[in-house]
Amino acid sequence: MAHLEIRSLHKQFGSFTALDHIELSVERGEFLVLLGPSGCGKTTLLRTIAGLERQDRGQILHAGRDISRLSPAARDYGIVFQSYALFPNLNVGQNVAYGLNQRRAGREAFQQRVDEMLRLVGLPGSENKYPAQLSGGQQQRIALARALATQPDLLLLDEPLSALDAIERVRLRSEIRQLQQNLGVTTLMVTHDQEEALAMADRIVVMKSGRIQQVGDPHDIYRFPRNDFVADFIGRSNLIEAEAIDPQHVSQGPLRLRSAAALSPGRAYRFNVRPEDIRLLDTLDQAENSFFATVDKCEFLGAFSLVTLTPVGQGSRPLLAQFSSNYLAGRPIHAGSTVRVGIPAEHLLPMPESA
Repeated sequence: MAHLEIRSLHKQFGSFTALDHIELSVERGEFLVLLGPSGCGKTTLLRTIAGLERQDRGQILHAGRDISRLSPAARDYGIVFQSYALFPNLNVGQNVAYGLNQRRAGREAFQQRVDEMLRLVGLPGSENKYPAQLSGGQQQRIALARALATQPDLLLLDEPLSALDAIERVRLRSEIRQLQQNLGVTTLMVTHDQEEALAMADRIVVMKSGRIQQVGDPHDIYRFPRNDFVADFIGRSNLIEAEAIDPQHVSQGPLRLRSAAALSPGRAYRFNVRPEDIRLLDTLDQAENSFFATVDKCEFLGAFSLVTLTPVGQGSRPLLAQFSSNYLAGRPIHAGSTVRVGIPAEHLLPMPESA
C-alpha cells in the first residue's frame, strides 16, 4: 500500500476546474515534486492534502487512514510556505516551539526539541533572534525547523525557495534534499522551477490545467516526455516532424536522418531532440545525420551558449542547440555564419503515439 494515496480527486472553484480526477500514489520516504505553470492545480492539490481546501469528490488516504474529511489539525503533516509565515512578534525559539506548545509538551522537552531542530537546520544558538534579524534563507530554515519539530509523518513544501535569490536557492535546495534523505520523511513539494524539480525529486508529477500529464523520475521525465507540453516545459526542446522512408530512416524534405528506433515506413513521426544533443562538427565531416545550418542567433550564457540554427535548404523550422564553452574550444560562432551540425541516431527517438 502506498504511504499517501490520492483517488479520483476533483476540485472546482465556480466554473473553473482546479483538479480533474487526480490519481496519485506516494511511497514512504519519497521526495515527490509537483511541477507545472501557474494555475495548473499543483498548489490546490497540496492544500487539499493538507486539508486547507476541501475536495468536491475523491479520497485521500495517508498511511492507510482516510483523511479526506479530517480538519488540518487532525492530519499528521508539517508545512512550509513560500512566504516563511513566521510570527514576527515571536523569537526564533518560540516560532520553532509553536507546534509543540499547541500539543502541550513540557517546557523542558520542547526546549530540547527546539535546540535539536536549530542544530538540524544549521542555526544553533539563534533562538533569541527575531525573524526580522534573519536573512530570507535563514527564515526559511526556521520555517522548516518549525514544520519538522512535531515529527510529522508527511512534509509539505509550497514553493519554499521562490522568494530567495538565485544563489541562496541553489544552496538551500541542496540542504533541504539532504535533510529529507537523512530524516526519511515523506515529502511533497510544489514548484514551477524545472531545474529545482530535476535536482531535488525522486519523482516528478508534471501538471497542466488540473490534470497530471506525466509522472516519473527526473531522467525519464526529461529524456522521455510523454507529450509536447512535458517536452517543452521541462528544459528546452526541438520538435522535429518527419516521415519514415524505411525501418531505420526518416526524411524531412531533402534531409535524411537515421533513428535508433524501429520505424514503420510511410508513417509520420515526431521526435523530441534536446539542444545539448545537437553536435557541432568539422565543416568537412561527413558524419551520419549531419547537415549544414545557418546561425541565426548566438547567446553567450557563461558555461554554455544557446545557438539558434536554420538548416540550409531544408525549409524546416529553426533548431536550438546548446554548446558548452569547453566544447566550443574557442571556435567562433556568430550570427550569419554557416556550421555543420549532427543529430546522433540515439537521440532521434519518436514521441509516444498518445502525445
